[in-house]
Amino acid sequence: MTTLAIETSCDETAVAILDDGGDILASEIATQIDLHRAYGGVVPEVASRNHLLKMRPVLTKALEKAEASLANIDLFAATAGPGLAGALLIGNTTAKSLALAQGKPFVAVNHLEGHLLSPFLGDPRGVRPSVALVVSGGHTLLIHLRAFGDYHLCGQTRDDAAGEAFDKVAKMLGLPYPGGPEIDREAQAGDPRAYDFPRSMLSHGNHDFSFSGLKTAVLYTLDKLDRPLEDCRPDLCASFQEAVVDVLITKTVRLARELGEPCVTVSGGVSCNRRLREAFQDRAQREGIHLLIAPPSLTTDNAAMIAYVAQLKAAHGQFSPLEEDVDPNLRLSSSH
Repeated sequence: MTTLAIETSCDETAVAILDDGGDILASEIATQIDLHRAYGGVVPEVASRNHLLKMRPVLTKALEKAEASLANIDLFAATAGPGLAGALLIGNTTAKSLALAQGKPFVAVNHLEGHLLSPFLGDPRGVRPSVALVVSGGHTLLIHLRAFGDYHLCGQTRDDAAGEAFDKVAKMLGLPYPGGPEIDREAQAGDPRAYDFPRSMLSHGNHDFSFSGLKTAVLYTLDKLDRPLEDCRPDLCASFQEAVVDVLITKTVRLARELGEPCVTVSGGVSCNRRLREAFQDRAQREGIHLLIAPPSLTTDNAAMIAYVAQLKAAHGQFSPLEEDVDPNLRLSSSH
């Protein structure tokens, strides 16, 4: 079943085409980072307008790369939420229109489920039980993935998501938006032990996260610097990043041990962080954990992960009515 999916939940206009076997024939993304950098974050109205401008060229490019036409597509899909309402409507309505025009089925996909299952894309063994860490700009979730469609939320952030904390701390440090990649880059030259930042909620019995205290600790530290910020920035970035990574890995591994799951998956935009990937791989090797981290091309918002989930849903007979609306606050829930 050749599948075409569209992802427009935030500020990337993405179109992907997967073949019958789930191989990626095309995955095109038009980013809006430069447009939003001047504002220090995503402006919803600007994002929606740019999706309108980019949708046709990105769609055309994906079809050309896949050497396909719309008539060759068996299934159309799009992100239904969560995300920005106006942005979601652009991609969702486009995919529905194409499905209607071609007389083909449509599948609405939860953006979080796309991230959750992205580590399995291209794996011939398919989706299997694991403890999953989904970590992005808007979400930090620990999920017990029992099977496709059978998900149990075990932990989540009580305040800022990890990616959001990266962006806010980067702004404090005078770094441009988006802050995550900037902190990752600066941290390469820094000492992660230079500043002793807190590891919030590590001793708690639950699996939730909190990064607001860490963010505040960085702010207070800035007031006490005895050197120019430019000189301290690499150490600050490395120390902050290490605190976030330490919490994410410790809580994920702890849950895996409690549940007796030998497999851990990591996905979402923050999973592209070099230190997080390196530290996770080291910890997994030492503790005998099978680790699957989504490849960098599937960590940020992309349509390939949406197409993958759509194919799985279609295989289970889970198609969507064309009158179904988008939901900016859509939650990840079990479908079985």
